Amino acid sequence: MKKLIDAGQQPGPKLRITGPYIGDLGERAPQLHALTGPEDAVRTVDYWAQEGVTSFKAYMGIKSAELKAAIDHAHARGLKITGHLCAVGFREAAALGIDNLEHGVVVDTEFYPGKQPDVCPAREAFIDFVRNVEIGSDPVREMIRDLVAHHVAVTSTLAVFEVTVANRPPMAKEARAAKVLAPQGWTTYLKVRSKLAEENDPADAVAMKKEMEFERAFVKAGGLLLASCDPTSFGGVLPGYGDQRGLELLVEAGFTPVEAINIATENGASYLGEAATIGSVAAGRAADLVVLAGNPAVSIDDVEKVETVFKDGVGYDPVKLTESVQGLMGIR
Repeated sequence: MKKLIDAGQQPGPKLRITGPYIGDLGERAPQLHALTGPEDAVRTVDYWAQEGVTSFKAYMGIKSAELKAAIDHAHARGLKITGHLCAVGFREAAALGIDNLEHGVVVDTEFYPGKQPDVCPAREAFIDFVRNVEIGSDPVREMIRDLVAHHVAVTSTLAVFEVTVANRPPMAKEARAAKVLAPQGWTTYLKVRSKLAEENDPADAVAMKKEMEFERAFVKAGGLLLASCDPTSFGGVLPGYGDQRGLELLVEAGFTPVEAINIATENGASYLGEAATIGSVAAGRAADLVVLAGNPAVSIDDVEKVETVFKDGVGYDPVKLTESVQGLMGIR
């Protein structure tokens, strides 16, 4: 797909391809390759680097020695590695040299009293996080200072957290997703959303609030915060639409609209080492722009009012682009 887009044979974004997850979820996701040790992590990184990927992502079950081996071999090739971690905590990962951490404090298991080395207690740690972990506490503040000192970035993915909270996002925000999702995908989304509303478990709402607080504290301490939407979960969080929603949630978290926009644009370019060409509007930068019918610096919801998308100076009609995939998301 990247080759087709780069050759101008089909419209699409500038893609940077990451390798398969380095790590595993055990029996919960048997299609993921489960590492057999550090040597396997090395083979995985080296193979996919030769295939042309430009980054890697460590995943939940990866162990400390495996993560260290993957980081060292990625860095030896000038490539970065991020991670959605669980068996390894954030401070340990920072000491090993990881470049970025996905999702934020809500997935950091190091504060769970029962945490064992190289073991992923995802559910137990989440429950303890909701009940007992305070963002203003010394352990969390120390973790933030450690990440900043090691120049480890964090990716905010508030949109994917929001869908697990009862009656969120507002249904008006999901109208666009309803049009492009396959009927079965939209039905599944509605069923799960309804179940979450009936159960009305406050845990996810508490976790989301704490994550917002963490992201503000991380930035205040000098951390580099990035933004994405992680279009996974049970549906409803779609690429593009989910990224726009993430901006709105950053503002809800306490950032100004301009700060949120900067997090989602220039910060990402800085992390990639490409701030001289993308991520901001200035002479000499790539003409990658969106023209909006509004002013998101005043009302962040205006990011949804896209009239034209420019990529390298070529304008695209967003209506035609979205019409071309109506009813297909979740199938192809």
